[in-house]
Parts: sequence; structure tokens; C-alpha cells
Amino acid sequence: MDARFLGITELTETPSVAVVIDVMRAFTVAAWAFGQGAEKIVLAESLDEALALKARRPDWVALKDGPPAPGFDMVNSPGLLRSLDLTGRTVVQKTTAGTVGALAVKEASLVLCAGFVVAEATARLLRARPGGSVTFVVTGEGGRADEDLACAEYIARRATEARTDAAEFLRRAGESRAAAELTQGVRRGAHPDDVALCLELDRFPFAMVAASEDSLMVLRPTSEPLPGLGEELR
Repeated sequence: MDARFLGITELTETPSVAVVIDVMRAFTVAAWAFGQGAEKIVLAESLDEALALKARRPDWVALKDGPPAPGFDMVNSPGLLRSLDLTGRTVVQKTTAGTVGALAVKEASLVLCAGFVVAEATARLLRARPGGSVTFVVTGEGGRADEDLACAEYIARRATEARTDAAEFLRRAGESRAAAELTQGVRRGAHPDDVALCLELDRFPFAMVAASEDSLMVLRPTSEPLPGLGEELR
């Protein structure tokens, strides 16, 4: 597998396969939403679009980065979201980096969204592919966020070397700027357990695939083989 690691602004062409990484916290939150029963997550282009979607579908759950705001049901925190029952619900998510990164590669033939909590399922899906190039989109800090880069490098390694140890990659993420800001309360709309939850390796057994549905970019969990992949996800 030919792996490339790029920030959002470094994407000069549409990749064939993209793995969009946001560890702290967009795609950890997305995984927790699915773990709590959500059916799908709509990735919104803007706060205004998220509010407009919510206005048209009041039963949808809207969440955003930062502190609570009118019109939004939740903030982008796994620690706060984990107590919700989202069975059968649609979530609308807008974040500073993660959703932006996924929308930047929406024309790719396969878009996976990931963090440490779904690392193995994501790597397993990549292992099932017949080789080729994979672009890892490191969404935080202009492509320099070490928690996202560490996760991307770990998944890339796991996709080719099943015995890769996660310890060093998790250490880097735990010592990242994002982890420090969450721990110190710099980032609003957070829970004290957020960092630990973001570093919980393979908490969920599914990968997360984003694709266009009715002009919206929609994220769904999958533990099934995708078309063109030869190995069953287990």
C-alpha cells in the first residue's frame, strides 16, 4: 500500500481512497454516536447548513464544536454524548476540522473516517483492498496535529503489518497539543473523560464510510465487505 499523509490544504487532487483522521474529537464522537445507536451522520458544510437541516427535520440531532449554542442539541464531546440514546436517529455534525476534511475528499471512490476507536476495523478494510494508493487526511492543525498523524501512521502500519504495537502512537496522541488543551480546559464544550475516550483503542468493531446520499455527505458504520474488496470484515 502506498500511503500519503496530507493536510486538508495540501490536497491538490481527488484521491482514489481517502482515510480522514480526526481523533480529538470529530470521528471519536461519530463512532460513539453509532455506538449509541445512531443510524447515520450527515456531515454539514457549515453551521448554517446544520441548522437548516435541523429545522427541516426537527427529529435529527445537531452537534457542533465548542460551547452549547441555540439550535444545536449537543457539542462535539464523546464524554457528553455517551449517555444519549440515539437509537435510529440521524445526527448532523459540523466541526472545525474533521467534517471539513471529509467534505474535501467527497469525490473519492472510497472515503473512510477514523480515529483510534475504530483503527483496527479501518485497517482491516484497507487490508482487504488489492493494493494501490491511500491518502490519509490529517485534519488537525493544518495537517500537523500529532494525534491525527499518529493515528494515521498507526492505521497505515496495521494495514500492512498486523503485529504493529499501538503504544508509541497512543503516547504521541496523549502528549499532543489537542490533548493538553482538552485536559487544561482550553477547549470549550468538553468533558474530563474526552481525552481518555479518544485514546481508547478499537473501542468499536466497525469502520465508518462516508458517501454522497441525496446531495448530502453521509457517514455510516460498516462491518461488511465493500464492493471490490476481497476479504470479509469480521
